[in-house]
Amino acid sequence: MVCMRWEGQTATHVDADALPGLEERGSVLEQWPTPGFDGVSFMEITAKSALNRVPGDGFMGGSWTINPYRGCQHACRYCFARNTHTYLDLDAGADFDSRIVVKANLVEVLERELAGPRRAVDAVQLGTNTDPYQRAEGRYRLMPGVLQALARHGASISILTKGTLLRRDLPLLASIARDVPVSVAMSIAIFDDELQQQVEPGTPTTRSRLATVTAVREAGLDCAVFAMPILPGLTDTREHLEHAFGVIAEAGATSAIASSLHLRPGAREWYLSWLRQEHPHLMPLYASLYGRGAYAKREYRDWLRDRIGPLLRQHRLARVRTTAGTGLAAPPPRARQLPSTSQPTPEPVPTLF
Repeated sequence: MVCMRWEGQTATHVDADALPGLEERGSVLEQWPTPGFDGVSFMEITAKSALNRVPGDGFMGGSWTINPYRGCQHACRYCFARNTHTYLDLDAGADFDSRIVVKANLVEVLERELAGPRRAVDAVQLGTNTDPYQRAEGRYRLMPGVLQALARHGASISILTKGTLLRRDLPLLASIARDVPVSVAMSIAIFDDELQQQVEPGTPTTRSRLATVTAVREAGLDCAVFAMPILPGLTDTREHLEHAFGVIAEAGATSAIASSLHLRPGAREWYLSWLRQEHPHLMPLYASLYGRGAYAKREYRDWLRDRIGPLLRQHRLARVRTTAGTGLAAPPPRARQLPSTSQPTPEPVPTLF
């Protein structure tokens, strides 16, 4: 058993073998392998804080977020949050995927914080770092309490997830939406089954996520789709994108957005290691696109935007209004049919770069 505490708490009993910043024995529950979660260890801790204030004035600057879990079983090779695990002296690769920190007392702490002096908590985003509906949520069931606490406080709620476990809470979300603004977005990046299982091995299938979009709509809620990141040379083909936005529309999504892959430290090494092994012919392309930083160079992003824009307009997925307090797209609902099962055909890698 490894004893640990959440970063920032005041230590009372110190365990010299604990992870850095998590040394307080008194605030630890325990860590163990769990049946049905082969190869995964849960590190249950008692958190001092539930609400996080995002610093700065960028896209999310000044907003409030909640992260019930640290690390993510979805194991997406490109996940930008990977490097956060290194703050615990865990690695950004396999440890991020399999050693999951659980804030076991999250709901209790959140209720205390909302009742305290933080009266300006009027909008909260979930899923901005690690996924609140990853498989661990099926065991710990933290989200219903979180949602109910936020609703009682009157805070608008924004959820971004890859997890089909979201369906469990749709009746609750539909009820909450009568009193506070609720925005739901499903992240679906890859519309080729084999590639999806290689790049996002712990996620639900693309088809099941599309079905979840439909379920959200049938529950009376709008649902955006984050069709991102677009992977250069892999998911930026015309056929792949045409198929993607077609089935997104058929699932009933009320809007969609997309952007190219960015490779921050941690994710960069993990993703490129996989790419080098599975698609070595793409390494020169990635060296050209990402040689100067985490974001693809401007020419590629402009090329991708010009390819995606007409598809969003064609499928009426670009009509975006913003839900108050959340920043997520929420255009008027439109009736859609169920997803198509057709598959995309391959296209050569772009030769522009």
